[in-house]
Formats: sequence, C-alpha cells, structure tokens
Amino acid sequence: MDTDTNRLNRVTETVIGCAYRVSSGLGCGFFEKVYENALVHRLRKIGFDVKQQHPIKVYDEDGTVLGDYFADLLVDDRLIVELKACRALADEHVAQLLGYLKSTQMEHGLLINFGSFKFQIKKYARGKTRR
Repeated sequence: MDTDTNRLNRVTETVIGCAYRVSSGLGCGFFEKVYENALVHRLRKIGFDVKQQHPIKVYDEDGTVLGDYFADLLVDDRLIVELKACRALADEHVAQLLGYLKSTQMEHGLLINFGSFKFQIKKYARGKTRR
C-alpha cells in the first residue's frame, strides 16, 4: 500500500538524486535559473508534476494578505524545493525555506545549493503545531 509518507519519501529521494546528477553534470558557476531549469527538466521527464516560481501568500494573524513569496519549486504538491547558487548556505536561506513551509502549512522542504564547489543539500521538516 502506498502511504502518503512513502510517496513523500520517494519524491524526496528522487529530487535529491536528480539534483546530485544536475550538480555533477553542470558543476558550479551558473546562475540559479540554469540549475532550476535543469532540475525541473529531469523531474518532469520522469513524470513528476513540478511548478516553478510557485506563489505562496503570506497572511497576517487577521487574514490580511501581506505579500507573496515565490518558492523555486513545488514538486507533486507535497515538497518545496528552494535552490541557491552561492558560495555557501546561510542562516537566511534556512529561514526562507522554513517561512515557506510555515506559510503553506507543508511539512517538508529541501534547500539545495549548486554554487559551492561541494554540492550542498539539506532536508527540513516543519514541526506540527499543537494547540
């Protein structure tokens, strides 16, 4: 039986594998958009639904829309992927992804950096809030 957790794990593992192959093939030195397009191309070729620059609304506590974020990728409506092409990942990159997860109420995201000489990828899970 294919549970939602098993599906999410397969999606995550596949994205990580494809990202690693993109990094190995292209190396570092390109703009973020090149890596984004390469990863999207590979994921779509194997049948994933991938939305690029997916808008995420941010709301105030009273429901007022404060603005939009744009997540680099939303894969199969269950995994947010934030891409970078920089020397090293920084705390603000982590905060950005965690903000996306909080705004969407999604649980899992990947932060991938293609810009470093050493490929960087981190998986994040947003804790469920108990009331």
